[in-house]
Amino acid sequence: MKELKKEDIKQEVFDLYDDYAHDRVSRRLFLDKLSTYAVGGVTVASLLGFISPDYVKKIQIKQDDQRLRSNFITYDSPKGGGEIKGLLSKPADTKEKLPGILVVHENRGLNPHIEDVGRRAALAGFISLAPDALTPLGGYPGTDDEGRELQRKRDRNEMLADFIAAFEYLKDHPECTGKVGVVGFCFGGWISNMMAVNVPDLEAAVPFYGGQPKEGIEQINAPLLLHFGELDKRVNEGWPAYEAALKKHGKEYEAHMYEGANHGFHNDTTPRYDREDAELAWKRTIDFFSDKLT
Repeated sequence: MKELKKEDIKQEVFDLYDDYAHDRVSRRLFLDKLSTYAVGGVTVASLLGFISPDYVKKIQIKQDDQRLRSNFITYDSPKGGGEIKGLLSKPADTKEKLPGILVVHENRGLNPHIEDVGRRAALAGFISLAPDALTPLGGYPGTDDEGRELQRKRDRNEMLADFIAAFEYLKDHPECTGKVGVVGFCFGGWISNMMAVNVPDLEAAVPFYGGQPKEGIEQINAPLLLHFGELDKRVNEGWPAYEAALKKHGKEYEAHMYEGANHGFHNDTTPRYDREDAELAWKRTIDFFSDKLT
């Protein structure tokens, strides 16, 4: 069987996967269309395996990393899902209070990759909280396909309330300075934008390829750092209007369009990952939080 590389995959396959991952095509139609690219010794199974996330080999920081104190907590979300679970992480040897980063998952719950991102934020010198909006339905079920199915059953505005409640929990945490920012990916990027609209004391927001708000932009107080993949036409089509509104209302923002990058380019567990762009975007993110939260 041919060993696949990212360069072997047509852009149409990444676009098809994006449609499937965002519920625009059914699994049956996804697999049917995927079969048209299974040529030259490449099977549907090998294509599917290649583009699916790898949570075994690609996790950068393990749950038991001795440099961190990382454990699951619960907090109250009375306007959302009730009691919500989240992964709270901070450097193990830090005694002083730290600024906080809320880490918001994609449209499939708190999977191992987003847990990993939460730990990365903590290693950068912050106290981080990565909530699981699937908690009311039993939590992340172990696979992204099942996670997406569960997340479709929740109202996204109730999930927004869950993350706003997480912000309040982190802000009031005895080991936090009270200065808190948010970073989110895909669905979490939309949450990050919406928190900027709805949370007056949010200190900074970093949406990665997130959907944009259409109302309330004049209410934004937090500075924004926005990351987009050039090939992510679905999300990018809303950016010009959002940028125009940010300019109109004199909001502080910085946006980066990463050439040749797909939606999900920061996620290193799938072949959409672009290492150079992901590392640059993450460095910019940590530098931004270091500037705005300290």
